[in-house]
Amino acid sequence: MGALDFLSDYFSVSRTPRKKRKPMQTVEIKVKMDCDGCERRVRNSVANMKGVKQVEVNRKQSKVTVTGYVDRNRVLKKVQSTGKRAEFWPYIQYNLVAYPFVAQAYDKKAPSGYVKNTDLALPNPNAPHEKLATLFSDDNPNSCSIM
Repeated sequence: MGALDFLSDYFSVSRTPRKKRKPMQTVEIKVKMDCDGCERRVRNSVANMKGVKQVEVNRKQSKVTVTGYVDRNRVLKKVQSTGKRAEFWPYIQYNLVAYPFVAQAYDKKAPSGYVKNTDLALPNPNAPHEKLATLFSDDNPNSCSIM
């Protein structure tokens, strides 16, 4: 018998079910902001939400990044409640895409270094040249190896 066993006789711990905590995530939202007032209004609206750890506003890219234990749809609705038109960040960095200049992926309105996140910009895994490339890949456990 240890000291903890002795003390546990005097204190009861009731097991109440706790709410499941939302996972930590980063939500990126595209919001058109023209002035410091718009930026401050959007920042304050999401900074006061429960679970928000960090808010970054980039007016040049029209981008708001919220990090914390939040639901992404609630963050979007909170930004839209400021009167600004908002949507989830539709862009991805062009160096992460196989075909960044496909007609559906290339967007003149996108910030520098970004293209639209579409399925056409990603390579088809069943394409013949992709099959040959993965045949000798280190990531493929069934690939050919020469010893």
